[in-house]
Amino acid sequence: MVVQEGRPRPGPHRSGPSRTPGEAIGWAAAVAVPLAFLAVLFFWPVATLMGRGLAPDGALDLTGFAEVLTAPRTWRILAQTLTQATAATVICVVLGVPGALVLYRRSFPGRDLLCGIVIVPFVLPSVVVGVAFHALVTKGGPLGGLGLDGTLTAVVAALVFFNYGLVVRTVGTMWSRLDPRAVEAARALGASPWRAWRTVTLPSLAPAIASAASLTFLFCATAYGVVLVLGGVGIGTIETEIYVQTAQYLNLRAAAVLSVVQLLVIAAALWGAERARAASTARLRLRLDVPATPLRRADVPALALTAVTIGGLLAAPVLVLVVRSLRRGGRWTLANYTDLGTRGQGGALLVTVWEAAATSLRAAVVAAAIALAVGSAVSLVVSRSPRSRALARAVSLLDAAFMLPLGVSAVTVGFGFLITLAPTGLTASWWILPLAQAVVAVPLVVRTLLPALRAIDSQQREAAAALGAGPGRVLLTVDGPHLARAGGLAAGFALATSLGEFGATSFLARPTEPTLPVVLYRLIGRPGAQNQGMGLAAGVILAVGTAVLMLGCEWLQNRWARREGARPGEPGTPTTSREALWQTD
Repeated sequence: MVVQEGRPRPGPHRSGPSRTPGEAIGWAAAVAVPLAFLAVLFFWPVATLMGRGLAPDGALDLTGFAEVLTAPRTWRILAQTLTQATAATVICVVLGVPGALVLYRRSFPGRDLLCGIVIVPFVLPSVVVGVAFHALVTKGGPLGGLGLDGTLTAVVAALVFFNYGLVVRTVGTMWSRLDPRAVEAARALGASPWRAWRTVTLPSLAPAIASAASLTFLFCATAYGVVLVLGGVGIGTIETEIYVQTAQYLNLRAAAVLSVVQLLVIAAALWGAERARAASTARLRLRLDVPATPLRRADVPALALTAVTIGGLLAAPVLVLVVRSLRRGGRWTLANYTDLGTRGQGGALLVTVWEAAATSLRAAVVAAAIALAVGSAVSLVVSRSPRSRALARAVSLLDAAFMLPLGVSAVTVGFGFLITLAPTGLTASWWILPLAQAVVAVPLVVRTLLPALRAIDSQQREAAAALGAGPGRVLLTVDGPHLARAGGLAAGFALATSLGEFGATSFLARPTEPTLPVVLYRLIGRPGAQNQGMGLAAGVILAVGTAVLMLGCEWLQNRWARREGARPGEPGTPTTSREALWQTD
């Protein structure tokens, strides 16, 4: 059943850090280590760069705010940023919730493959996606007659392409673990399927939907490459304007002001999402092995909408990318792929695409491991609900602090790394890439793990403690299975995000050890049919590699869940045929 509660129920169990010395040390380390990571690799670089812009002579100079905020261009860019991000977020949620139902609550042949396909766009390099969408809407393209080239519609469609899979996966993971007995009880009392979904399932999914929507808004508001390619002269975002002011005009003061504005916009979005989550959070009884059920007649609208979305919005641009990668000079050929072992036309690259792919994979694995370690510690702390008002406020601030990397321009982070960490020699080390990528991936890991941990019924922890389990065993036996189950998805997101990260990495990757997205950008920006074709072929390779990684993480996660679910007596494991029957809907 679903137990609605705005605050944790009073009881003998302490939901915050314990007074036991061992527990206190453990919780303190879970807070201190991630905060040190964030302080050194995020706050320090960003604050230093902003200081260069707002206090160039050592004294704070706020006149830049008046200059930038009174410029009509700034308000036009801000309005466009909010319009694009809001429209794309609403569309992603409207399309993603039915997609979550079809792909995570229903079973049919090919479902696992589709689950992998919907997340591939999330990590494709934005420049490649921009080129693919431009081929769709430009003159001579399949949609060239609609006049969408350089319009807001094309930009929003590309943003939905990127983030649809994020909503589907975040909501679907939670939906696949909801105990169906509450819905069955509502139906037994005479509620129609629609009313049962609206009054029982939707409130239970609200935290996951709010989390997915906030992440989607963040990614759309900070979009850079796709807006630069598709938006034309009249459409931009705060992110693109920061790049223009920094890289083209070297106007660090204007860039710093815009970074503050962007941070305020993202902070407002996070605050709104947190308020929505806090108002609707339900302590849910999640199960680790809720079987999917066959498709029903009532699922036809959701199935049709999902099929159109995957086929028309996701598959079409990728198909264009594949087709273009197989053509050169107006002829069908595999030359673009065979040339990936070369350094491009006119020495465009210092390494081959395969060498760059190996660098990307190595850095992504290390970055994902760091992000999972830091994100898991943060999630365990933030998921608690201390009865002390001061501790509760501190937990909320910790949660918000680790969301900030999503709201700060990647240009700001990259330049900040160069300014602050160059004297330490770290920027010359290979480790700078996975560390920078981990900073970007940690918020995703936290937002993926939190809904599962927050939904754990506190009575499970109380029961384990009452039976004599120590704090460590409570974490292992109660939080552990839920953390591990969501951890597969978190690992997939961390790997995928690190593989496709381009903003900060483009400033930090050494010329002799570039990542695959950096190589893609260089190839597409170089003249010559060979370079262009190699860039598109490399984009296909990155898409396929991402799909394999995501499917592999999900397979390992599901295999672990099945193995754990097979043990009788485990939380959420059906021990009788009656309990197994309750898990069907």
